[in-house]
Amino acid sequence: MAESTAQQQYRETAAYIRERTQHKPTLGLVLGSGLSSLAEQLEQADAFPYQRLPHFAQTTVHGHTGRLVLGQLEGQTVVVMQGRFHFYEGHSMQRLTFPIRVMGMLGIHTLIVTNAAGGLRAGFTPGELMLITDHINMVGLAGHNPLIGANDPELGPRFPDMSQAYDLELQERARQVARSSGIPLQEGVYVCLAGPSFETPSEIRFLRLIGADAVGMSTVHEVIVARHMGLRVLGVSGITNVHAPDSAPPQETTHQEVLETGQVIAPRLLTLIRGVLRQL
Repeated sequence: MAESTAQQQYRETAAYIRERTQHKPTLGLVLGSGLSSLAEQLEQADAFPYQRLPHFAQTTVHGHTGRLVLGQLEGQTVVVMQGRFHFYEGHSMQRLTFPIRVMGMLGIHTLIVTNAAGGLRAGFTPGELMLITDHINMVGLAGHNPLIGANDPELGPRFPDMSQAYDLELQERARQVARSSGIPLQEGVYVCLAGPSFETPSEIRFLRLIGADAVGMSTVHEVIVARHMGLRVLGVSGITNVHAPDSAPPQETTHQEVLETGQVIAPRLLTLIRGVLRQL
């Protein structure tokens, strides 16, 4: 079968990276808003600004540095997205998930996705971590799925199963690390909206009604593409703000609040990720 144009671009970007680093990553990591500092923990790091990578989009959101970093962390060779792209920046779903395809071409078998999210469930506290056990793809349900279009069977199946999008074994490893490290770890369902506007009180009530525990504007399309390629996935949300119960007056949400709480979340998330990597 002839190679698709998209697959050719994935390979070209992967080849560009291979020619400029000795690292051969087996694990990928995507860092969300305010969490880019985790990439600074890599040893023997090689960094590639997105604008230098062939076919890569550019991130325009404050708090997303915009580099692909390869290096060593807890004895594992990892490739880190230091900042991601979002649907509200005007990119297609295929362009948003281009870096995940490239990570797959570089040889990763596991992907850890992180994000900043708003807490929907009573009992959440800003600064906590939430293990993602499942997701609701509101953007995809509206017709924007990254797998829409011709399927390349060399990348994955036409109809990938999503019954266990988030790897059960990796979830248990994360729980063990959290217990041993004394890190409070919530668990729940993440819902992805298009953004960039934050949610209205009525939308919050709707999201709670359909079973969502945290809400954000990313991650789900990356997970879909990762599973399409057969990668194992672990997902963790950093709860940056908590939406008040219906009886409370509406609260304003700002991106600055998200970034500031990310500074509290980052050390906890790093401890959790390091612990999981040590177990792999």
